[in-house]
Amino acid sequence: MLTLQSFGNLWTLISNSGLVAQAVLIILLLFSIMSWAITYKKYRLFLAAKRENRNFYAHFTSTSSLSAIQNECDNFPTSPLSAVFKSSYVALEREIEVLNGGNTGVHNWKGIQRSLHRATQVEMRALEESLNWLATTAAVTPFIGLFGTVIGIINAFQGLGAGSTTTIQAVAPGISEALVATAAGLFAAIPALIAYNHFLGDLKIFGTEMDDFTTELLTLLERSFGSNR
Repeated sequence: MLTLQSFGNLWTLISNSGLVAQAVLIILLLFSIMSWAITYKKYRLFLAAKRENRNFYAHFTSTSSLSAIQNECDNFPTSPLSAVFKSSYVALEREIEVLNGGNTGVHNWKGIQRSLHRATQVEMRALEESLNWLATTAAVTPFIGLFGTVIGIINAFQGLGAGSTTTIQAVAPGISEALVATAAGLFAAIPALIAYNHFLGDLKIFGTEMDDFTTELLTLLERSFGSNR
């Protein structure tokens, strides 16, 4: 059970540790702070994106006018589906030709498809931004902690060899100090790994949603403006 006394003992252990051990702990602390900040930011972003995706898709399926949907896109600023639709609408306006009699037709569907593909890739890159830091934290911090532990154990045994006594009481403080670095490395790595894997699952869902929406949108556009290719 953690108590104030145990926290005090841990702080004393850290404050009495060597410069290398303290430098390792500071580096691990910076990694941990950055990964927690990214986790919090991404959690809020993904939560808002999921909610706005649902709201935008409900609006998309309930509205027959593409221009009306376009006008409402700004109400869903974090929705990847909204961004994909805006890109397709811009491409549609660029490619569409007004024919005689007021009919409309599209002759360059591949251009619209490329625009949708680019928009999907842009949105996926935006969602993936900073996630590499979580992966790096999960992969690197255990080794940084292990490095601090190895250095601490080396110093402990050097001190033991230089001393006149070889009891466990003589070496235990140095070993405890060294193991703190390993614990700190795991403390930084485990939450980052959990968050990274969780966000990867969300990214797969976002990717699937955008692929399905792109297919549905292209079908709608072809039905509305013809499928001349």
